[in-house]
Amino acid sequence: MKILLAEDDTETAAYVVKGLSGEGHIVDHLANGKDALSQAMSGDYDLLILDRMMPGLDGLSVLKSLRAAKIDAPAILLTSMGAVEDRVAGLRGGADDYIVKPFAFVELLARIDTICRRPATRDEVLELLIGDLRLDILKREVTRDGMRVELQPREFLLLKHFMERPGRVQTRTVLLESVWGLHFDPKTSVVETHISRLRNKIDKPFDKHYLVTLHGVGYVLQP
Repeated sequence: MKILLAEDDTETAAYVVKGLSGEGHIVDHLANGKDALSQAMSGDYDLLILDRMMPGLDGLSVLKSLRAAKIDAPAILLTSMGAVEDRVAGLRGGADDYIVKPFAFVELLARIDTICRRPATRDEVLELLIGDLRLDILKREVTRDGMRVELQPREFLLLKHFMERPGRVQTRTVLLESVWGLHFDPKTSVVETHISRLRNKIDKPFDKHYLVTLHGVGYVLQP
């Protein structure tokens, strides 16, 4: 999607831009409310992500002006103002959703999926199967071609994450949040190390390899 991000906090903006770009979206970032309003008026965006408090013009005022101009692109407000009345004001002002800072990137992705009406939740799944690779969620067992694969707890969670999203590229940011619960980059090789260990166990002994690295992008479990 083509996304407009209006956020004056440089760290938050870099965090969101990196994550969304890694998911394949095109992100235009602006740090000033007036510039964001002008850009949104002239641009054709699939989604607007607006900081509630910005220099020049606050995010809610930007959104109200856009709605008055009949620009109906879905909008998410980011804010540190978490009171009920603030959330109600944002929703009544035309926002489709409201996220209080600090937030996890995977939560932002889930909110985006919801308001853009992408396929939603599935029934509870107890077993995942990709080719001859099988993962039993209840027993926490993994087999490949009928042979037991011994995984450490974090490796199991990592494989489960991939098998629930076959064919979808998973970025480092998403893996850190979803598998390790980290909402920041620890600047270590923890992801790369675990990917290597997992690949050695589920792929290396077999002719067909499932776990693929897309250099500079992320990783994908190919069906």
